[in-house]
Amino acid sequence: MKDFRLGLYATRITRFLAGALALLLAGALGGFTAKVQAQDQSTPDEPDFIVPSRPTVSNPAQFQKPGVLQLEVGYNANFQAPGIHLQQDMPLALRFAVNRRLLLEFDGDSPSSQTVAGVRTTGAGDSQLGIQVVLQHEKESRPGLSVAYYIKLPTADSAQGLGTGRVDHNFIALVSKKIGGTTLDFNTTFLLSGRTTDNGHALSGQGALAASHNVTRRIGIQGELSGYSRSDAQSGAMLALAAVTYQINRRLVLDSGSRFGLTHDAPRSGLFAGLTVGIGDLYKHRHARGS
Repeated sequence: MKDFRLGLYATRITRFLAGALALLLAGALGGFTAKVQAQDQSTPDEPDFIVPSRPTVSNPAQFQKPGVLQLEVGYNANFQAPGIHLQQDMPLALRFAVNRRLLLEFDGDSPSSQTVAGVRTTGAGDSQLGIQVVLQHEKESRPGLSVAYYIKLPTADSAQGLGTGRVDHNFIALVSKKIGGTTLDFNTTFLLSGRTTDNGHALSGQGALAASHNVTRRIGIQGELSGYSRSDAQSGAMLALAAVTYQINRRLVLDSGSRFGLTHDAPRSGLFAGLTVGIGDLYKHRHARGS
């Protein structure tokens, strides 16, 4: 686990340095900004109306069409976690694409419940606010690169064990690349979680690699390996995920699948199901007036 943590830190540092270098180069080449923007606008591969980020741990480096408010909601259950017989929640995410480079997000996990020694506790879960910035759009010759920041708000009832009652900070590097008919998404996370045993924050890391492939025009399959290192009182763990997706239309995608613990301190198994829907294009009327 120590080697795994060190590997995550090394990858994390490399990605953030690459992002910083990209920003510095962008500033130094300011004279070419207009040309770069023209190239982006003429790119034939425009974003899809929705780009689901669920059900995997990793998120794609690029997101939905600018102006689209995207809702993701589902049901999640984990069985036989250490000290907990059953954990359940209903994750919800609202993702809004301000433009092709900026995404705003709100996440919630309410209601949330867990069963310990036959006693079930139910209440509100924690919430998150996040921002994602695209540093480089994906092209045939290069991957898409993004960085993101999320802050966890301790809205869960920590007295009942549904949350830590502490604020967490997540710094994420995201890489995505389509190879043939398969899309790879890799995320590495630098996590500062509020300690429950002392003051201050505990340092940990997380990594996730997902692969998605469309079997037919509507049906897709996903697989993912993810893991996180020890953080304060929480032990590290590794998990595997398998999912099937079904695209109803360009605005609605359904998903369902299961996850499996690969280490002793991970939940033994889990089930999930949910959907991603494009609520609407908030820029649609503006575009109509401009045409």
